[in-house]
Amino acid sequence: MVSRELGVTAATLSQWRETFLEAGESGFKPQPARESVEVGRLREKIGEQAMENELLRERIARLEQNRPLARRRSRK
Repeated sequence: MVSRELGVTAATLSQWRETFLEAGESGFKPQPARESVEVGRLREKIGEQAMENELLRERIARLEQNRPLARRRSRK
């Protein structure tokens, strides 16, 4: 009855039950590989933000010293 409600075979439902009983809740947690991809993407973003902050601090320092700013290059 449950397999019909979920639209899966009884064998699939049994497999899910066995997986859960063998590994408990940890068997259904997201895989570390997916998390590591997200962590890598976020670290890259943090690096970009840190570089941008450093450049902005340099520009502020130059403005405060009344020195001309370097010309900005296009990001194309």
